[in-house]
Amino acid sequence: MAAIFKAVRIMPKKILIVDDNMLMIEVMTYILINNGYVVSATNTGTDVFEHIKNDHPDLIILDAILPGINGREICQLIKLNKTTRNLPVIMCSGDESIDESLKQKGAPDDVLHKPFDISCLIEKVEYQLAA
Repeated sequence: MAAIFKAVRIMPKKILIVDDNMLMIEVMTYILINNGYVVSATNTGTDVFEHIKNDHPDLIILDAILPGINGREICQLIKLNKTTRNLPVIMCSGDESIDESLKQKGAPDDVLHKPFDISCLIEKVEYQLAA
C-alpha cells in the first residue's frame, strides 16, 4: 500500500527592521534574507504600527535611537498594547545604556549591541522566534 504524504509548506518568518540608518537596514536585510527570513523595513518610528498591521511581522528589530519618537517609547507602546504585547522585540543600539531598556516598563525581549556579530544577530532572532 502506497503511503500518501501531504506536503506541508512552512512559511518563512517575517521580520520588521526599524532603523534610521539605511546602511544598517541594508546590512540586516541582506543577512536575514540569506538566512531564510522575509524582511520589511522602515527608517522612521512613526509608521511602525501601520507596518505591524499590514505586514504581520513575527519579530521586530528596533533601533533605540530614532528621530521623533524613539525606539524605547515604541517598544513600550508595543509591549503595553494587548494586541501586540506578545510580538518579540529586539532593541539594538550602539549606546552602551541599551541594557537599561531591559529594566523599563514595556521592556524589549532582548538587546543587540551595535556593531554586532552576524552569528549573534542570527542567534538572537532564532531564539526569539522559537520562544
